[in-house]
Amino acid sequence: MLTASVVLAFFVVSLLFMQFLKLQWMRRRFPPGPTPYPILGNLLQINFRIDHEIINKMTKIHGNVFTLWASNIPLVVLQGFQAVKEGLTVHPEDIVGRPTCNTLHLLTHGNGVLFSNGHLWKQQRHFGLAMMRKMGVGRKDQEMQLQEEARHLVECLKETNGKPLDPTMLVVLTVSNVICSVVFGHRFSKDDENFQRLIESVDIITAFGNSVCFFVYELFPWLSTYFLAPVKHFMASIDFVKTLLAKELESHKEKGKLDENKDYIDYYLDEIDRTKGDADATYDEENLMQSVFDLFLAGTETTATTLRWALLYMVVYPDIQERVQKELDAVLGGSHVICYEDRKRLPYTNAVIHEIQRYSHIILFSLPRQCVRDTELLGFHVPKNTIILPNMDSVMSDPGKWETPDQFNPGHFLDKDGNFINREAFIPFSLGQRVCMGELLARMELFIIFSTLLQAFTFTLPEGVKEVSTKFVFGSTMKPAPYQLCAVPR
Repeated sequence: MLTASVVLAFFVVSLLFMQFLKLQWMRRRFPPGPTPYPILGNLLQINFRIDHEIINKMTKIHGNVFTLWASNIPLVVLQGFQAVKEGLTVHPEDIVGRPTCNTLHLLTHGNGVLFSNGHLWKQQRHFGLAMMRKMGVGRKDQEMQLQEEARHLVECLKETNGKPLDPTMLVVLTVSNVICSVVFGHRFSKDDENFQRLIESVDIITAFGNSVCFFVYELFPWLSTYFLAPVKHFMASIDFVKTLLAKELESHKEKGKLDENKDYIDYYLDEIDRTKGDADATYDEENLMQSVFDLFLAGTETTATTLRWALLYMVVYPDIQERVQKELDAVLGGSHVICYEDRKRLPYTNAVIHEIQRYSHIILFSLPRQCVRDTELLGFHVPKNTIILPNMDSVMSDPGKWETPDQFNPGHFLDKDGNFINREAFIPFSLGQRVCMGELLARMELFIIFSTLLQAFTFTLPEGVKEVSTKFVFGSTMKPAPYQLCAVPR
């Protein structure tokens, strides 16, 4: 018995040692980084999550391009504006892929636009961009929908009579209804239980992506499914969203073809009919469902989180809030309905919104890319199938590109005469061929909703509260800690 145990132990140790040697041989082909170990790679060294402090520590040791290993999978991190810009734009066609993993397979099955690849991705993205334009994104039709959602939010805040509230749910509901209008053609009541559960499900799904359970599920999917509650919640949330989307799809099919007031689902169903029999077409109900799912995942969390930071910063920096309101009053007056075009006449307000995006830098990493062929990144050879992680946080706080990177300073986006200026390092929607499909819609949302709120209210801390934390809570996005404020009508 003792001999058998010794033999087994020797066999296991030998396997681990061989894997260790294999990893050391493999890492010679990649940019430098911490030493990976068998089975886990660098997961223990990074505490099973990739966060701000860990990445900065690795950068000081290994430079602006380095490799982390998740088990035996290499992840090349790009740090700082120059590394991210060159990495995503010098050979953009080489890194247009998305990685495949257990979690993403469970979530998308390779369909949709966010995490698909190859010909399917190109068709779905092309269609998505064309339909966003056709439905009026960037034009008056879409602007009127945003103004309507901003008006609903104002009315909800007025009902609080200036009493303390946590604005999170109202903001999330507003942003989600923008997406609902685009894809479903209608909005939901804030009291609708299915709508509230949809928001909760999307939050659970996005939060799972940078949790310990994500890495455990990738290593041990079968065991995790049965024994880890967060994995079960993740799977249940996916099922709920897909069930809700299936009901919306059936509703659209039942109402038949429309000639006007079409939404994303209507246009997609038309495309399915139009391309029937085309062997090259990828338009079907599975891709429709996943594309709509993707729009919710990408379009709700980021914009809502940015608006939550916006309100928090206005409370923390009341002098900046006052200056925005003075500009709004002087240029537009108190009853003007905010239009996206107004940003050209409101340089300070526009600068504040951009600085909110920069300073909150809610995305640590943009969605991972994958090399579709061998390529070169900043002088390093990077093999096909390598996963690329562009650190967007490091771009927005790069001391070489921002005068006061650690301060909230709208002056970053103003010239000496007070005119608005764009900055090269302001890339909240990423770069290259995978740049965010909903960038224009998000820009419109932020400007119209933020400006409308500051036109209608002054935001203050509740009575007796002297200060509020601006430290972020790390998850799929970097959110503010829960806080309360008062929306005092002007």
